[in-house]
Amino acid sequence: MDETRHRDLAEQLDEEQGYRRWRDWRWQLQHSVSDIPSVEELLGIRFDQRQRGRLEATLRRFPLSITPYYLSLVDAEDFQNDPIFLQAFPRSAELDILKGDMADPLAEDRDSPVEGITHRYPDRVLFQVSNTCSMYCRHCTRKRRVGDRDYIPGREVLRAGLDYIRDHPVVRDVLLSGGDPLMLSDDYLDWILSELDAIPHVEIVRIGTRMPVVLPYRVTDDLAAMLKRHHPIYLNTHFNHPREFTASSRQALARLADAGIPLGNQTVLLAGVNDCPRIMRSLVHKLVQNRVRPYYLYQCDMSEGLSHFRTPVGKGIEIIESLIGHTSGLAVPTYVIDAPGGGGKIPVMPQYLISWNTNRVVLRNFEGVITTYKEPDSYRPVFCDRDCDNCRLSLKLEEAEEYKALGIEKLLADHDAAVSLVPAGNPRIGRRSENGAEPEREESSPGT
Repeated sequence: MDETRHRDLAEQLDEEQGYRRWRDWRWQLQHSVSDIPSVEELLGIRFDQRQRGRLEATLRRFPLSITPYYLSLVDAEDFQNDPIFLQAFPRSAELDILKGDMADPLAEDRDSPVEGITHRYPDRVLFQVSNTCSMYCRHCTRKRRVGDRDYIPGREVLRAGLDYIRDHPVVRDVLLSGGDPLMLSDDYLDWILSELDAIPHVEIVRIGTRMPVVLPYRVTDDLAAMLKRHHPIYLNTHFNHPREFTASSRQALARLADAGIPLGNQTVLLAGVNDCPRIMRSLVHKLVQNRVRPYYLYQCDMSEGLSHFRTPVGKGIEIIESLIGHTSGLAVPTYVIDAPGGGGKIPVMPQYLISWNTNRVVLRNFEGVITTYKEPDSYRPVFCDRDCDNCRLSLKLEEAEEYKALGIEKLLADHDAAVSLVPAGNPRIGRRSENGAEPEREESSPGT
């Protein structure tokens, strides 16, 4: 009996240690799956010789890396149609480079004044603080950089980016991207955020990460506590399919939300993965249930090797039509095309404005009901001569002072130190001043 109990206890300890290792994000990274035989063994599948040859050719150009966690979500019985597998495992179609495909479709390199900074929009910059990810998404728009898995920019490189931000007061919003910023250690990320906090004109910082999806164990209590010290901070993640929600991913999102971090999601429309109104509706509902705002639905970029993922723009319009009016506006993302050549995100939404003239517009709703809205007859626009100092409009752009209590309410207010109301011109108070005595804290009120 003693030997049996000892053996049972040892098995239990091994199981507990294995459970702790599995949930250790560093262990997950150390055991990332990066070759075809390992995928075959772990999923219990086999590719024939011809398939293997094509896959190996793909990996020579676009490497493979999948976290054990994310691979464990694959339905091995139907892996060829599984949305997890399709996003994580290579296909020979990635070697089909079409005429219009581009290595850098968003011209991020051309809009980079210093290493790591992309400055495209007037008041914000993208700051690439890492070139490495926990998993290589097969639809990544930055496939040209896949393979820099060991490259984390040093402080000298990042200081150049920080100096650029510091020297450009127009920058009020900084987006940390990569790679994945959460591949950095807590201390290193804390240093970057502290440097940004010290720049007066930086109002907000955003983080773009796929960790809650592909490696939710990275979102630890320590990480959430560290991020909480750097408010206002926002975080956008990247769920593409309802099957990516698990108990662990929900827990990661809850940790971030409980730390007061507003969460958003950026979904990429992918053929064969989520190009279905029912799938997308389920996805956005799961997002809002977990306190994540659906932010963008991206048309797949024209990066090299992504043609098999791209859908017609009409498919995205169809999906948005299936959401607007049919579910909460809170759950409807903005459908955008990130313009090739660096033109930025262009909203592409269904047309609800049918026609208009001088005083009336004709609209349709999600049901197809056609209605009109009458324009005001007496609207007189204010002519703007750019003389803001003498503008007739209210240009008091600074924050207002909070309401000041008056009269008896002032004596009852905890935030005000007044202890009495004294009529103006009270001779007793006047004598105190004449004698040089410091009057007690009192409030004067108009005499009658």
